Amino acid sequence: MNTSYDVKFWEIRRNETSKTPSYVIRWKVGGRQKSKTLRTKALAESFLSDLRQAAKQGEAFDMETGLPLSMLQAKSARTIFEFVRAYIAMKWPHAAAKSRDSASDALATLLPALTKDRPARPEAEILRTALRKYALLPDGKRPDVPTDMAQAIRWIEGASLDLVDLGETRVVRLALDALALRLDGKAAAPNTIARKRAVFHAVLEYAVELEELSANPLHKVKWKPPKTTETVDPRVAVNPRQAQELLTMVTYVGGRGRGRRLMALFACMYYAALRPAEAVGLRLQDCHLPAKGWGRLTIDVSRPEVNTKWTDSGSTHEERGLKHRGRADVRPVPIPPELVKILRQHIEEYGTGPDGRLFRSERGGVIGSTAYTEVWQEARALAFTPAQVASPLARRPYDLRHAAVSLWLNVGVSAPDVAERAGHGVDVLLRVYAKCLDGHKEIANQRISDALTV
Repeated sequence: MNTSYDVKFWEIRRNETSKTPSYVIRWKVGGRQKSKTLRTKALAESFLSDLRQAAKQGEAFDMETGLPLSMLQAKSARTIFEFVRAYIAMKWPHAAAKSRDSASDALATLLPALTKDRPARPEAEILRTALRKYALLPDGKRPDVPTDMAQAIRWIEGASLDLVDLGETRVVRLALDALALRLDGKAAAPNTIARKRAVFHAVLEYAVELEELSANPLHKVKWKPPKTTETVDPRVAVNPRQAQELLTMVTYVGGRGRGRRLMALFACMYYAALRPAEAVGLRLQDCHLPAKGWGRLTIDVSRPEVNTKWTDSGSTHEERGLKHRGRADVRPVPIPPELVKILRQHIEEYGTGPDGRLFRSERGGVIGSTAYTEVWQEARALAFTPAQVASPLARRPYDLRHAAVSLWLNVGVSAPDVAERAGHGVDVLLRVYAKCLDGHKEIANQRISDALTV
């Protein structure tokens, strides 16, 4: 096989020679021009993006087909299992750790359903473990496979349906029915179903890109997923008095100041509406903390937590850009004097890490979600009545962010300003927090009454 790293791309163009809309991707490998025509611009853009990402990762391209070796592996796949493994190998280098984890979770649900009726089928839990921990990891990340897991992998390799079977409605329904259930046979949560279906859709789109399928079969299957819940439950949002009580109680949790060193972390989630992954990555250089008045945080880093097998660094916290934004984007967040004072006191007492991070574990590492969640639950028990503890009120640290955004909206801060501070789009903000807008119905009712008065 002749390969080359010399790759050049051109912009997508409309195919003017065809009456029906189609789009042409053009690129050059080792001086040889290549082209591919796809039916929709979205498919063309996705295909070109995959080519560019492969080139960016330093992958060799086959000079005969013009495809990177990862795509060539997918083109040679004959079973669904082989194709899925090739898909993961292609996506892995430029996917976030959370995305890798999510894709593996979805595909470990789908693959056991897309098999032939073969004897000696392993138990569902063993199949899932074999896929999640071994088979659905790329070669360089896969640990040594125990005997029982190897047997399960061999079984699914032999039992996997052929790739062409994905074009059948019956097979697609098998997959959809599988992702709608948990391992115990109970219905999965609507948001989980939606997430896993999105992964399945992406795999099928990739098969269409490579012309292994003529069209995405999901588009012709009449299958209605459960409705997902996007809106925040207003019952989770604490009021300012409750928030202050919680922050105070955090300082009483644990020995050796365990809760005290986390109080400012929770304060960032409440007063600045930071996501937990943004708060744990906050650095001194991100903070403008004047002696008086309002300050400012400039957020440009997020440290989401994920199992080490999904990260490139081997760390449980992968440094990423901001959610839903480009890697170089920043988000300025004005912060009130209350938070400025808390952060100044925290820095005076605990200092910062070598990289400027404000919040560190006792050993200097990134604070894990387990650690701060345990402190939070103890603080809730101290601050709330038994009825409140049993309620959804501030059940998770993330609910402090919900409380902050709800407060801003309800005191009359404009939606575009709130969206900018919280790192949302305005449309998403109003949809997610629609039920947290107190008093708007009464205002609307009064206006209607005034208009009806003659």
